[in-house]
Amino acid sequence: MIRRMTSKRLSDGSAFEREAGYSRAVRHENMIAVSATAALGPDGALHLGDAYAQTKDAISRAVAAAERLGATPETVLRTRLLLAPGCDWIEAVRAHREAFADYPPANTTYFVGGFVPDGVLVEVEVDAVAPSPM
Repeated sequence: MIRRMTSKRLSDGSAFEREAGYSRAVRHENMIAVSATAALGPDGALHLGDAYAQTKDAISRAVAAAERLGATPETVLRTRLLLAPGCDWIEAVRAHREAFADYPPANTTYFVGGFVPDGVLVEVEVDAVAPSPM
């Protein structure tokens, strides 16, 4: 018996997604990976200068993408916080702690060189598992 593995890809429709050639999130079998997600609006970064608000917004968007592919907040296994130089890491991790208070995932927090577009202080990556088959 040959089992065919399938993947499902989720697009957010952004111009940068098309330009850079990536998906917002991908589900392969029961594993879900969400690309680095920022607090962005049509005119660029939201919540300028506010690491807490950007982190909270980015986590909400990343978890929502995972949910669209079958995950739940409880099935988030790992997060990565990517922080721009000068970002208030204490506020970023506070937003993360609050978002995942009941089901803390594995986490790594990094300082990186910067982001596109200007004004982004935080990007969030999420890895999750979907409890049910596709």
